[in-house]
Amino acid sequence: MAVKIRLTRMGDKKTPFYRIVVADSRKARDGEYVDLIGTFNPLTNPEEIKVDAAKAEQWLKNGAEPTDTAKALLVKAKVNFPAKKVKAKKAKAEVKAEAPKAAAKKPAAKKTTAKKAKAE
Repeated sequence: MAVKIRLTRMGDKKTPFYRIVVADSRKARDGEYVDLIGTFNPLTNPEEIKVDAAKAEQWLKNGAEPTDTAKALLVKAKVNFPAKKVKAKKAKAEVKAEAPKAAAKKPAAKKTTAKKAKAE
């Protein structure tokens, strides 16, 4: 189950109010959600953002992916994001990047073509 942190729209026409929720990515935008972690009211001045930081951090640790808008709101609410893990592919890429440097230090072998080999 791919879990996302996203917004669900509440409120009347032209008076939006949003809930910041954790939901299965396959569910509808305003459909069923797993957990409510905060609210966002864009109509107040300044915008009102209420987030349960402990819940948000726990869901982020468990692998919930925030949408772009939800991520921006979580950053404004000063929620700490967990450090990203380095994947094995990145580690392999670093090893490959170091390999040409090591090869450059060794003297290059003389290359001969088939024509030059016959002439010799």
